Amino acid sequence: MIVNPKEFTINGLCFTIRSAMEQDAKSLSEVRLQIDGETENLDREQGEAYIDETDFKKIIKEDSERVHNLFLVAEVHDRIVGFSRCEGNQLTRTSHKVEFGVCVLKEFWGYGIGKKFLEESVQWADANGIKKMNLNVLETNDKAIKLYQKYGFEVEGILKKDKRLSDGNYYNTVLMGRFNP
Repeated sequence: MIVNPKEFTINGLCFTIRSAMEQDAKSLSEVRLQIDGETENLDREQGEAYIDETDFKKIIKEDSERVHNLFLVAEVHDRIVGFSRCEGNQLTRTSHKVEFGVCVLKEFWGYGIGKKFLEESVQWADANGIKKMNLNVLETNDKAIKLYQKYGFEVEGILKKDKRLSDGNYYNTVLMGRFNP
């Protein structure tokens, strides 16, 4: 699914949110690798489940052709600084829902980029008949949990001791969902 570019200025930072294009693949591979090393809020450590340029091209192509998929990027001065995806599937029993994920380079936290990704994704889902959006969030990511709740997501469950972080402790994953009747 293709989304027209939208420009935003928040806290003095101008950025654009638009659909990912195949020519973004190399940058996306680099950005994802960097982000994975900057936060423990994601499932991966830096270098794990690496997606190279060729694989990103394939994902972008498939997402642009599938009605229930959305792949967005955020750009600052022609530099990709984050991305989000809504991934659906073709199975009849679960074709009404998508899984949402988001990541932003640490130096661009606090500018509302993640919030705009979420807003654009929720609007897209509602406009395209998606009935449910799901996401997973680390229990310690209070800011994200509050943001998701603001947009209608509810806690649906807890995966206990689901992640082991660098401090050696185990943390819960919060399963959240937003249903749009």
